[in-house]
Amino acid sequence: MKITPKNINRFMFFQLPLGWLSGMRVTFLDTSSCVVKIKYQWFNQNPFQSMFWAAQGMAAEMSTGVLVMQEIQNSNRKVSMLVTHQEGNFLKKATGTIKYSCNEGDKIQEAIQKSIKTGEGQVIELNSKGINESGVEVANFQFQWSLKVKNI
Repeated sequence: MKITPKNINRFMFFQLPLGWLSGMRVTFLDTSSCVVKIKYQWFNQNPFQSMFWAAQGMAAEMSTGVLVMQEIQNSNRKVSMLVTHQEGNFLKKATGTIKYSCNEGDKIQEAIQKSIKTGEGQVIELNSKGINESGVEVANFQFQWSLKVKNI
């Protein structure tokens, strides 16, 4: 499957139904950045009239994970990928539409190339910021990804 927003959203429907039902959608993707939107709605709310932290975390992780998947596909190698650590900071109530973006595709390419050369796993930290419709940062997440090129 070619990694495109449309194909990832279709993949979510069949393989990540909770992500699909939460309203999470990939809206933009290029070689260095990915944007995932999620809208506050009944299905992803918490009792405090804002978006549940886990729904925000899914969108933030997706913005980093899609970039990892794309770079793995571009490498033409089999690469294992795993989140090994995650942190999140919540700055404002998440209501309305929140766009999570990661702009660190270059880090992923470097890590995969290093793993190809050395045969060793690489650990990288990717950041995702959640911005509301007013342009205010509501949350940010840091994901530590472990990447290792598999020997075939």
